[in-house]
Amino acid sequence: MTPDVNVCEVGPRDGLQMAHGRMATDTKLRWIGQLAAAGLKEIEVGSFVSPRMIPQMADTGEVVRGALAIEGLTVCALACNLKGAIAAHEAGAHVLAIPISVSDTHSHANVNKGTDVQVEMVRSIVDWVRAQSRPMRIDAAAATAFGCSMEGLVSRERVVQVAAALAATGVDRVALADTVGYAHPALVRDTVRAVQDAIGARLTKLHLHDTLGLGLANALAGLEQGIHDFDSCLAGLGGCPFAPGASGNIVTEDLVFMLESMGHRTGIDLPALLAARALLRESLPDEPMRSGVAAAGIPQTFKPQAALQAA
Repeated sequence: MTPDVNVCEVGPRDGLQMAHGRMATDTKLRWIGQLAAAGLKEIEVGSFVSPRMIPQMADTGEVVRGALAIEGLTVCALACNLKGAIAAHEAGAHVLAIPISVSDTHSHANVNKGTDVQVEMVRSIVDWVRAQSRPMRIDAAAATAFGCSMEGLVSRERVVQVAAALAATGVDRVALADTVGYAHPALVRDTVRAVQDAIGARLTKLHLHDTLGLGLANALAGLEQGIHDFDSCLAGLGGCPFAPGASGNIVTEDLVFMLESMGHRTGIDLPALLAARALLRESLPDEPMRSGVAAAGIPQTFKPQAALQAA
C-alpha cells in the first residue's frame, strides 16, 4: 500500500556530510539496509560532489551501487552540476536531487555560481537525462527558501520566481528547502501557497532543518497545505557546510511518531527505526544524536496506522 505521507531519509547524505568522523562504506550500506528494513522506501544515500570539499561523500558511487541491491528501495543521490548528474546516472541512481539556492550569496558560497546560472545548469541536466535510455527522476530543491544566514531575508517573490524557473526546466518535482532552519509555520504556509499558485502540484516536498526548534511545527504547516513528502534525518544529524549556523535536519523518528499519531500512515516501523540508531552511535560515537521519542521511549498510547488499518 502507498503511504499517506512519504518520508525520505537523508541521513546517509545530509547527515554524514557534516559528521566529524567518517563512516566506512560497508557500515553505510548496513545502516541503509536497516533503514530500508524499517520501512523507509526512499533514501538519499550520498552526493556526487568534490571529495576534496566533502570527503565523507567520496564513496557515493559504491554506496549507490550497493543500495540498488535492496529490494523495493528508491535510491536517491544529490549532484550540483552536470558532471555529478552523469555520475549519478551511471551509478544507477533512481532519483537525482539538485539543490539550487534562492539566495545568490549562498549559491556563490555553495557552488561558486549565481542562482540564475544554476537554474540554466538544471536545464542542461534535464536535457541530458531525457536523452538517455534509462529514465531517472529529477527533483530540484529551491534552497534557502525561508531565509539565509548570509543574505538574511529571502523575498517570497524571489522564491516563487526561482521555483517557477526550476519547474520550467522540465524537472519532475520541486521542493522547498529551509537550509538554515529560519522558517516558522506562518512563513511555511504562505510560501507553500504562493509556490503552489505558481506551479501547482509540481511542488511536492519540504526539506526542513530544526535550527530554531520549529522543524516539526513547520512540517505540520506544510502538511496542512497538502505537502505529503518530507526529507528527514535519523537522530537529527546534518546541516549545510556552506551555510554558517545551519544545524540538523528534522528528526526522522519524531516526524514518524507525529505523523502516525495524527493518523497519517508512513509505512515505517518506529521501533525498528529507533533500533537503527545503534549502528550510527557505534560508528560515529562523538556525533550528537537527537530525538524526543528516543529519549522518552515510545508511549504506550502510540498506535501506528498500519496496525490500526489491519485491525
